[in-house]
Amino acid sequence: MRIIFRDRKATGRLDLESVETAIRAAMHQAGAAALTQLLQFEPPDADRLEVPCSCGHTARFKELRNKNFLSVVGTVKVRRPYYLCSHCSSGQCPVDCELGIVGLESSPGVRRMEAVVGAAIPFAPACEPMKVLAGLEVPAKAIERAAETIGAAIARRDKQEIDRAKQLVLPIVSKQTIPKMYVLMDGVQIPVVAAEAEGRTGRIEGQRARTRECKLGAVFTQTIVDNEGRPIRDSDSTTYVGAIETADEFGYRIYTEAWRRGWEWATTKIVIGDGAVWIWNLADRHFPGAVQIVDLYHARQHLWEMAALLYPHDAAAKKRWMIPMKDLLDHGWTELLVEWLREIAAEHAGTQPGLAEEIGKEADYFETNTHRMQYPEFRAKGFFVGSGVIEAGCKSIVGVRLKQSGMFWTVQGANAITALRCCQFNGRFEDYWDNARAA
Repeated sequence: MRIIFRDRKATGRLDLESVETAIRAAMHQAGAAALTQLLQFEPPDADRLEVPCSCGHTARFKELRNKNFLSVVGTVKVRRPYYLCSHCSSGQCPVDCELGIVGLESSPGVRRMEAVVGAAIPFAPACEPMKVLAGLEVPAKAIERAAETIGAAIARRDKQEIDRAKQLVLPIVSKQTIPKMYVLMDGVQIPVVAAEAEGRTGRIEGQRARTRECKLGAVFTQTIVDNEGRPIRDSDSTTYVGAIETADEFGYRIYTEAWRRGWEWATTKIVIGDGAVWIWNLADRHFPGAVQIVDLYHARQHLWEMAALLYPHDAAAKKRWMIPMKDLLDHGWTELLVEWLREIAAEHAGTQPGLAEEIGKEADYFETNTHRMQYPEFRAKGFFVGSGVIEAGCKSIVGVRLKQSGMFWTVQGANAITALRCCQFNGRFEDYWDNARAA
């Protein structure tokens, strides 16, 4: 500080950033010294010379041992009692368990920071904000370990809750007033290491699989509509869950989240998805009686794809064909739309059997989902008819973090980061951290 004031007096100028950084470094140094002093433990009393060992016998105090670890104020040293079991020859330091540093090189506070930055950005670039914002030099591997370890712990906690739900031991939810509750489901492909895709069929015929599908679910509520009758999602009401897992496993995951959010108290229950069969199978199984809606914009995309098949080189013809088809879809005249598509398929059956087959499949798609495409009725009731919320989640929860260039994940690592990001987005990370610290 004397040097800082001397330079200011000599030059009349003050480099505030340099001063801030210098003061922080000094405070860290002082804090590390104080914390080191606080962590100097004395030998145990005579009645505490033995502690239980995991082998079933007892470990006896042998000596005081030192350990260095990184804290939020820098590297500190702890001196604590060390116990050795004569039966299994394993040693332990009970204080490490109390401090949360068993087998670790960083404190809980540092690991919390590493998890936050590791969940937000790739591990290597995350080193820079740790240095700039916290004044800590940590390697990318440490950030990766912390983020994935904490994410895995969150995933295990979620699985325990899901397993209880399978046994109908559901979270107790107090009675609420929920006019409308929505459940949305979708899938997003995540690039994985070769071993995770071995034996799986690729999305392109003849090529090996390079991705795995992460299933993502969203739950939100709606209370009001605007002056034009368009639905308005309740502020901060959206929560997400997701994992690379089978549809059956994911069904219990999204069901547990909906129940936690008060599904039983919702007056009107709606499930929105695209045309994927697994989504509607889960809706029938876990959310019977809910209104089912195919995302309008996904349905329109099916029409555009048919237009491209029919008029691959004529943009104007595509648009002309789309006008009446889109009008039929938007007005809920799906039965008539199906009739037109089957007529078109029949017209091409003799000359273009491949095209006729594709149009026939699309006709089946619209026929199967007719009851899910009554858009005028849905809009009249003030329902959402689009799946923008879940599509945004696929990008913001999964895509921006797990689908960057050059990334290839293990299923375990991807699920850990997905669980961590969902927990943070849902506003539950602080609760998790408090519970983990109290455990």
